[in-house]
Amino acid sequence: MSTKPNHLSEKKPLASKLQQNGSSTSNTNKMKTPVVPNKRPMEKSNSSDQSSAKKQKLSVPSSTTKAKPAAGKPSSANTKATKVVSSSFKKANMKNTKQMKKSKFSKSTKVQPGSTDGQRKWTTLVHNGVIFPPPYQPHGIKILYKGKPIDLTPEQEEVATMYAVMKDTDYMQKPKFLENFWNDWRRILGRNHVIQKLDDCDFTPIYEWHQQEKEKKKQMSTEEKKAIKEQKMQQEEKYMWAIVDGVKEKVGNFRVEPPGLFRGRGEHPKMGKLKRRIRPRDITINIGKDAPVPECPIAGESWKEIKHDSTVTWLAFWNDPINPKEFKYVFLAASSSLKGQSDKEKYEKARMLKDYIHNIRAAYTKDFNNKDKDPTKRQIAVATYLIDKLALRAGNEKDEEEADTVGCCTLKVSNVECIPPNMIKFDFLGKDSIRYENTVEVELPVFKAIGQFQAGKGENELLFNALDTSKLNAHLKELMPGLTAKVFRTYNASITLDQQVSCRQLYEETEEGDVAEKVVVYQKANKQVAIICNHQRTVSKTHDSQILRLTERIETAKQELKELKIDLERAKKGKPPLKGADGKQKRNLSPEAIEKKIASANQKIEKYEMDMTTKEDLKTVALGTSKINYLDPRITVAWCKRHEVPIEKIFNKSLLAKFAWAMDVDPEFRF
Repeated sequence: MSTKPNHLSEKKPLASKLQQNGSSTSNTNKMKTPVVPNKRPMEKSNSSDQSSAKKQKLSVPSSTTKAKPAAGKPSSANTKATKVVSSSFKKANMKNTKQMKKSKFSKSTKVQPGSTDGQRKWTTLVHNGVIFPPPYQPHGIKILYKGKPIDLTPEQEEVATMYAVMKDTDYMQKPKFLENFWNDWRRILGRNHVIQKLDDCDFTPIYEWHQQEKEKKKQMSTEEKKAIKEQKMQQEEKYMWAIVDGVKEKVGNFRVEPPGLFRGRGEHPKMGKLKRRIRPRDITINIGKDAPVPECPIAGESWKEIKHDSTVTWLAFWNDPINPKEFKYVFLAASSSLKGQSDKEKYEKARMLKDYIHNIRAAYTKDFNNKDKDPTKRQIAVATYLIDKLALRAGNEKDEEEADTVGCCTLKVSNVECIPPNMIKFDFLGKDSIRYENTVEVELPVFKAIGQFQAGKGENELLFNALDTSKLNAHLKELMPGLTAKVFRTYNASITLDQQVSCRQLYEETEEGDVAEKVVVYQKANKQVAIICNHQRTVSKTHDSQILRLTERIETAKQELKELKIDLERAKKGKPPLKGADGKQKRNLSPEAIEKKIASANQKIEKYEMDMTTKEDLKTVALGTSKINYLDPRITVAWCKRHEVPIEKIFNKSLLAKFAWAMDVDPEFRF
């Protein structure tokens, strides 16, 4: 794959169609009806002021009080489309009890529990802690060892069941997964257990029992499923909310992940290891000094520690059972005022980089040929260039047992190939073990410098041996307050989207009222961001069936169109239409009515073909990651307003709640 990334040479940063950053959009003044409430952009304020303006004040925790929507009501001048969007937005705040699909449980992070800036985030904090998974209920189904049934203790059976239910997954073909599982399970079995070899075990009885249980759940009536769901909601209700400075806020990941076998992404070296059950004694709670300490839900146990740190926003944390040097946190939900203010500050910082980027680029360009004895300055210059132009992650040092993933600072000599005269081929595993493979043209001094950094080193040695993430970020903070490598990534993603969706030529062939085509334009712009950020996904298992279904619909519609054209010719001659495929006589219609049906059939075919092209085009690209983490939502909201696209066509309910603060942006907003 050979692609030329954003700003990689002195040429225009994007395709020639794109306008320069900061230019106005001709469609702005043509907007007839806003699709989201068009108010004055939110002024920066502290979280308490912002919250009290938008949410209901509470004096005590209440598990029954509904949270008010975070957005104001649309004005009476707004159209039906605006009301639909506003309604979706309210529901997202009031009823969206689930977080985004991938965030049911806390993700691991290396970020330490301490404060990063020492500033107070709240004055009072009340919450009910976390909810634990239910204890294991033994099923008594025996596995076979050398053909004979074997008795297992509940603990041994639980781990065996974790393994048995994965029978149909690809992990069963991975030696590392099997090895890690066997090592952990063998410790639970004990040295003198009759089971001495995994290959002699037959987990089929447990697998078949599991399949039967799944089928029973499928056969449940709607009423039974509803009752179970309501019971679960009642159990979780009190954990869903926190009271921050008297304001009721949604809690994000309040569930402790159940024990299981670690899967990981790619060829993770720890795949198959047992994720042990997390206990209260593992969890540190953070709460207000005068607030009641959450009751420990497991009898006879107690929390690891109780903190009253108002400079952090987490409610609880514990060490990751697979990577103990990492942490899992419980935070407020993405829709909370604290999160919203934090998000806005993040994007404002990336937006501020626009004012510094020219001088930063001039500085690192000057240092490409730095002849100082200290090689660090030159390596910082080249690394900053790559992070700026390719949106690479900085990369962090890791233990030997962690996945062999790298970022810019941890690139090895073998990850980079110099191809004369000035092409560089990158090939490495990035975050989540996703492969980054890209061949790009770079400036000649960068090409020469990388070649010199490689000289005399082995394949597994670091390309930037005089550099690490802390040194790089310390240098970046000298160039702009708060600047880190991640800010470059957010900046690159957001400015690319802004330039792409603001390109007038992209809309020349789009009909004024065709929302579907405008959404495709947005998706294509989003795809460019995903490519820059290397946001990939595996092709969906249902992709082929979806394409087949669309193909069949297109063929059916074309056949209908063919018949309509014949009917039109006959109608013009005063003849009745031919019988349909079912043998029944069709209704006599006037030529004008048939022509309307032909136009409708053509539109249907065009829509199906466009849907199929879009699905094929985006099948390996993950559009959601950049929307959640890297794209300033104000770009999207402003674009929706300018082009009269309902915001829920782009943002799902979770994103509508997460980006409540962005909904009032002016349609002329540019990143």
